[in-house]
Amino acid sequence: MAERARACSGVVKLSGGPFGTVATYLPGERLTGVSADEREVKIAIVATLARPLPETAEEVRRAVADLAGNRPVHVRIDDIIDDTVEGS
Repeated sequence: MAERARACSGVVKLSGGPFGTVATYLPGERLTGVSADEREVKIAIVATLARPLPETAEEVRRAVADLAGNRPVHVRIDDIIDDTVEGS
């Protein structure tokens, strides 16, 4: 899910949130930005303003939908990078 979310247009990177609460714990590592349990999937991202934010969130949701099964996918935009300003 993390790879698919990061590959979406408008996604700069995944985010753990202000307290690092959006994460999955794997043996020997912590995957920041994706949290999944039997009820839902949460994905937190840092997005760019190169496209409308709702479009970015919807693309992420669609990109992981088949991996989520019947669980709803909630996409949270934790930060925004304004790359529309010249020189940035």
